[in-house]
Amino acid sequence: MALVFFPDLRLNAELSGPADGPALVLLHALGTNLRLWDEVVAGLPGHRILRLDMRGHGLSDAPPAPYAMGALIHDVERVMEHLALRDAVVVGLSIGGLIAQGLATKRMDLVRAMVLSNTAARIGFAAQWQARIDAVRAGGLQAIADATMERWFGRGWRDLPQMPACRAMLLATPAEGWIGGASAIAGTDFYTPTAALTLPTLAIAGALDGSTPPDLVKETADLILGSRFALIRRAGHLPMVEQPQAYIGHLRDFLESIGHV
Repeated sequence: MALVFFPDLRLNAELSGPADGPALVLLHALGTNLRLWDEVVAGLPGHRILRLDMRGHGLSDAPPAPYAMGALIHDVERVMEHLALRDAVVVGLSIGGLIAQGLATKRMDLVRAMVLSNTAARIGFAAQWQARIDAVRAGGLQAIADATMERWFGRGWRDLPQMPACRAMLLATPAEGWIGGASAIAGTDFYTPTAALTLPTLAIAGALDGSTPPDLVKETADLILGSRFALIRRAGHLPMVEQPQAYIGHLRDFLESIGHV
């Protein structure tokens, strides 16, 4: 891992895999960090994989909230340029999927294809996000932790072996960073620009996902001509953690089908 320095921000990024491997960019969810992708990186050793901590998350700087979605998109754009990555398949989870849609709309030279994982063209409503932001402002991330775990993993969240690590990841996120990302989600509606995209796209949903339910993920996939949709059963909002082999299998099949191997 290394910090990438820009005049206004330091972003934590990790570039792994062979220098001549086809490029993958992995963008994590709100309240998580690049470690979410550990199993995926291990399962795709032939690819040149960039993953980074979104601003306000992990080891990246956490500037004052709110954050604009355009700024989050620009962060990924400039890290890719700094590392000379082009023609990448961008895999975006939740807010990462919103960033992927925006980046594909803005920079077709950087994005060859997308995997929209547990995401949508619009996620929730401004009032919902504002209520969560107010709760975090008042009581920190602990105030929303239980409700977040249930949305991520379903009613049986307390019994999942992966839950403690994911909860710890959420609680380790700077409150200002979480609020900044939540503000960006609240202000984003990509239905119109995403409907204009024509690049190869795989959408992945978890059957137990309460944050971005399968119907919402499929609705976004249907906006993009020729897209594919995969449902992972017994998984919620973080299928790369809950069902890593199934998740990696869907990624591998998609990458092979578009010759990105």
